Formats: sequence, C-alpha cells, structure tokens
Amino acid sequence: MFFTPGTHKDHGLPHNPFKAIVAPRPIGWISTISKDGKINLGPYSFFNAISETPPIVGFSASPGPNGEKDSLINARDTGCFVVNIVSKAQIDGMNASSAALPHGQSEFDYAGLEPIASNGIAAPRVKDAPCQLECEIWKILELPPAPNGASNHWVMGLVTGIHIDDRYIVDGKLDVALYNPVSRLGYKDYAMVENLFELERPKS
Repeated sequence: MFFTPGTHKDHGLPHNPFKAIVAPRPIGWISTISKDGKINLGPYSFFNAISETPPIVGFSASPGPNGEKDSLINARDTGCFVVNIVSKAQIDGMNASSAALPHGQSEFDYAGLEPIASNGIAAPRVKDAPCQLECEIWKILELPPAPNGASNHWVMGLVTGIHIDDRYIVDGKLDVALYNPVSRLGYKDYAMVENLFELERPKS
C-alpha cells in the first residue's frame, strides 16, 4: 500500500495510521504557568529528547479547538515549562489532563493532581511523577500550517534541572522498569516499558 499524507481514507483506512507507524512515542506531560499565575498541564505525544549535550527536549504544540493551547502560550510568555514523566500509576491522571478545558482552567484541579514548586523556574511540577525536567525555552519554531490553516509550533527547551525519585535509582542507574513509563501508540492505544534487554555495541 502507498498513499500520500491525507489520503488514507481513499485507501480503505478510516483512521490516519501515521501515529501508529511512528511508535511508541514518549509522552511529554508538560506543565506551565501563565503570566498571571494560572497553572496548566497537558500530555504531548509528539515529544522527545533531541540533544544530549546540551540536554534539549521538544514538543509539538498543535492548535486546539479554540486556537493556540495554553501550554504554548504560557511557555512563550514565561520562558519555561516542565516535562513530567508519566508512570503506570499516573495513567488515569494523564488521560484526565488531556481534556479540552476552557482557557485558564487548571488541569491539575480537574485531574486531581498536586502541583509542587520547581527549583529554578516558575512552572510547577507534578507531584509523584518519577522524573521531572525543568526547562527554559531555547527556541520556538513555527511549523508548516495544518490543512485548515491552523498554525503549529515546535517548542524546544534547554533542560536546566533534573528531578529523579530516589526510589528508582538502583546501583547508580535509573531503573525505568520500576515505574513503567507510558508511551503513546496510534489510535487509542498506549504501551508501557515493562521488559528490558541490553545490547553491546559492536567493537570496531
């Protein structure tokens, strides 16, 4: 099968398989704060670490039904955001925080999640998230617009602080299998990291 983007329905595919092909994708659970102190939280599956040195992460802020999302607006206005890693125990809270709430309404309150202060930036963190990355905006790129003309943005943040729950440090290494990070697949499907294996790089 071959088709060009946007023509999947012409080939018997009722849902776009693009997200199912590029999978699993880590979830960036992005917390921000507005200029007037209102906090916001939302999961973004078009997210990843894009550089190790310096450490930089990024997420794609596509528009919602009411235009630009609060995550983008807040990050742009305040210059910071936090990436909270979603564990198995937080699946329900993450899903609840994806609700399309009115502008300015807190997803923390809606999902029953507790915000806690960051060390070096204004944006809060999600309490009990196994890892959190404090980020300062490095650059926001405007991406090609959606077919309906809506704008898209790629938000990149320089990681300035790293929080790890000590319970998940084993023999000097972060043991992700202890908290089972959640990833996004296509459609309504998700996956968790539960089984690990090691590979040695070939020696030249």
